This record gives sequence, C-alpha cells and structure tokens, in this order.
Amino acid sequence: MDLFDDLPEPTQTAGEASVQKTCPSPLEDRGAKRKREAPDDDEVVEEQKLEEKKVCVPILKGYVAARRGEREEMQDAHILLSDMKTCLSILPATVSRLAYFAVFDGHGGARASRFAAEHLHHTLALKFPKVETENLDKLVKKCLLDTFRQTDEDFLKKASSQKPAWKDGSTATCMLVVDDMVYVANLGDSRAVLCRMEQKMQGGDRKCVTLALSKEHNPTIYEERMRIQRAGGTVRDGRVLGVLEVSRSIGDGQYKRIGVISTPDLRRCQLTPNDRFIILGCDGLFKVFSAEEAVKYILNILQNGSVEKKEGQTEEEGHYEAACQRLANEAVRRGCADNVTVILVSVSF
Repeated sequence: MDLFDDLPEPTQTAGEASVQKTCPSPLEDRGAKRKREAPDDDEVVEEQKLEEKKVCVPILKGYVAARRGEREEMQDAHILLSDMKTCLSILPATVSRLAYFAVFDGHGGARASRFAAEHLHHTLALKFPKVETENLDKLVKKCLLDTFRQTDEDFLKKASSQKPAWKDGSTATCMLVVDDMVYVANLGDSRAVLCRMEQKMQGGDRKCVTLALSKEHNPTIYEERMRIQRAGGTVRDGRVLGVLEVSRSIGDGQYKRIGVISTPDLRRCQLTPNDRFIILGCDGLFKVFSAEEAVKYILNILQNGSVEKKEGQTEEEGHYEAACQRLANEAVRRGCADNVTVILVSVSF
C-alpha cells in the first residue's frame, strides 16, 4: 500500500512519447576518462545512481491576490517561497530544488493563520531529510506530518499562555515541491487544484483536465463525524458543536479534546510538461467558483486576455499576475462575503 494518495498518471500522447523524465547530461569522453582514472566499481555505480536520479526541474513562479471582502478583518495568511533552499543548511545530494507555497484561512481571529504562515516552513526546514536516502517519499511524508503536529502544538502552547487564552484556528493548504514532485498537505476546507493539458484521443485541440490536489475536511463527512462523535463531540447544522465549520485545523484548542485534529491529508503528484498552473485558494474562492470554473477562468485570461504588465515583467508573467488578481476580484464580485486569498503558481519546463 502506498504512503500517499497518488494522482493518476498523465495520459501519454504521441507528442509526449519522446519526453524523458530524466534530464540529459553530457557524457562525452566519460568512458575514456574512466579508463584513464580506473576507478573502482563502487564509485562507478554510485556515479551512475546520481545520474539516474537527476530530473528535469520545472520553473515555478508564484502570484498572490488577497481580498478582505465584507469581513471586518483579514484573517487569511499566505507565503510564497519559490526557492526554499535558503531555509535549509543542507539537502540530500539528489535534491536540486525545494519550493513552498501555502495559504492559511483563519477563523476566530488572525493569530493562528499568521503564526502558521510565519513558522510552519521553518519547522519543515528543520525536519526535512538531510542525507541521501532511498526512501525520500516516506521521509517527506513523516516530515510533513511531524511539522503540522509541531506547529499546532507550538501555537496551542502560546495560545493557552495568553490571558484570556486565544481561541483562534486556521485551515492550512501547503504545497512542497521537491524537484518535480509536488506534495500537498491539507487541513480544513482550503483547496489546491492542478491544471493539466491533455491531448484529445482523436487529435486536435488539447483539453484541460482539473486535478484535485487536496481533500476537504468538514464535519459532515462520515469519517470526520464518526471521529468527533467517538471523542464525545457532536455535529449540528454541519458544524462541530454547531459552531466550527471544519473538522481539522491548526489551533482551535477548545475543540481538540472532541475530535478536531491537526493531522493533514497528503497527496503527491509528479509534474509534467503538460501542466500549466496550480491554484491554492481558501474556501472564500471556492464558495463561488467550482475548481473547474476557476481553472477555466484562469486559462481564458492566459490565452485571450489583454493585460498591462508591470515594469520588469515578461508578457507571460503579466498574464499570470492579471489572472490571479482578476480571479480574486471576480470571487468578491460574485458575492463572496468571506476573505478571499488566491495563490497561482505557473509551471513551465
């Protein structure tokens, strides 16, 4: 049984058949050099393993739009780190890139979401594998689970020391990209979705496929409700004790004894040249947009929209920036009274 919920493999088309998962590297004269140096067999095998593990690393660029909506306070928080390597002192030899993007939707105040945005990635950096290993996937999973648990414990400790105690809570949708592999850890009802372009079976135009990278947690889901009821809690009107709208969160100390947990669901997906972008959004966005509608809205601006790019931006960057801002604006225009935060991450090879 796999450790993650893997997304389906991309459909291979005639145009994709020649795409290799490993990056080509110059091998000229290597054989001659090896004969001259006459290394032992173990060195040759180790060098070959490192060559095999090198992958084509996609270029990721993040854009964000945040709107307060009709709320008195902006309780969402976010962070974009296109290069997270600066947070780590050492990385496994085969890992050439780390990126991290996250959105946190606070409730009962903004302190839990802001705490998570400021601290979670530092804890993640401390717990990330430091040495080369054959079980990187397993260690990344453990790292993410431990990071969420630690962040929740740290916030609850700080919240309980206040007078009066803080009762803030927050959802979390965090995307960690290790080379070309995406890991999404999710708590609550924020979401992450991927836009992948697939060739039609009969040829012709490519169609857009929307892939969910996260799973929502609310008390109406059977497994979530059963856990809460077994812990002595109740679900009324779709909420924990008739109040809390999510069944997993960071913070919410008053609900942790009755089945609300901070254990995230994990999903992973390998990026391909067919992938265009990833959207991370709080529930304010998805109250007025389905995942498919949001993806199509972005695609329409990327393909047909006229935009004014900022100084120093390329035309493509200008389109992504405009698409992100317009999506958030449209969510507010459609009547979303909640805070709206959208992170748009472009993917290119």
